[in-house]
Amino acid sequence: MAHKESAVADEPIDVLFALHDKFNLMDFAGPLEVLTTALHDQSDPASKAFEVTIAGGSPTVISEQGVSVQTQINWKDAKERLNDFDVLVVIGGGTDAVLKNKGEPLNLITAYSELQQSDPTRERTLLSICTGSLFLAQQGILAGLSATTHPDYITKLEILCSQAATRDLGERTDVVDDARYVVNNLRFELGDEDENPYIRRKSDAGRRPSNARKGSISFKGATRRESIARRASMRLGGLRVITSGGVAAGLDATLYLVSVMVTEESANQVAQFMQLTWTKGIVVDGLDV
Repeated sequence: MAHKESAVADEPIDVLFALHDKFNLMDFAGPLEVLTTALHDQSDPASKAFEVTIAGGSPTVISEQGVSVQTQINWKDAKERLNDFDVLVVIGGGTDAVLKNKGEPLNLITAYSELQQSDPTRERTLLSICTGSLFLAQQGILAGLSATTHPDYITKLEILCSQAATRDLGERTDVVDDARYVVNNLRFELGDEDENPYIRRKSDAGRRPSNARKGSISFKGATRRESIARRASMRLGGLRVITSGGVAAGLDATLYLVSVMVTEESANQVAQFMQLTWTKGIVVDGLDV
């Protein structure tokens, strides 16, 4: 596969889904539906914006709901092909066994992060759905970042992040308990605050003041391009890290990903097709390029 500096050309963006035993089916199926519905050109059904590959520990992985999903590659092949993928999606559900046994996709997550740090010329995104963020916390990926998870697991996320910071002598994580999703290492241009849908304002009722920055306009609409040197200086080599809450919040986060990697129009079209009301999350560490 040819080396890509960015995943915004009118060609499919390569996405790897990591499925572990007892994963949550809807954490997988919801984002999968969003990504496979998105188009580069709304008038051309053949202009699929994303191409999905499913990885797992065996040819068939069983969800916690008892549904079997066929994988396309195993963990070993996934690691060997990591450079092919622009996005890695980590699913929630069945997290206790993975954390206890230090099983996959933990090492896959670390390898993807290290790949970005060794090659910051490439734009990559790590997206966790629901309790998938616990895997990121365990691996120390969230050090110095902001993150969220399913509301019932906020305390566990805080504990894992604290343990990782102590273990790795790393920075603390700002765990956000009132956001649908949290985006770190935003890039591209920043829109006007009054017009931008991604910023959480201090005046929002019932919410604490936030350090949220304005969300990005899609790369296609930007008139300026980011500096690779500045990307390299960001945490994790500029790896975009998105964590989300439960099933529905995972849909919101995936729509955000479509909006910045394809277009806002594409994300809105997907939401309309799926009859979703897209609820925006927050974005931190914005970089005005």
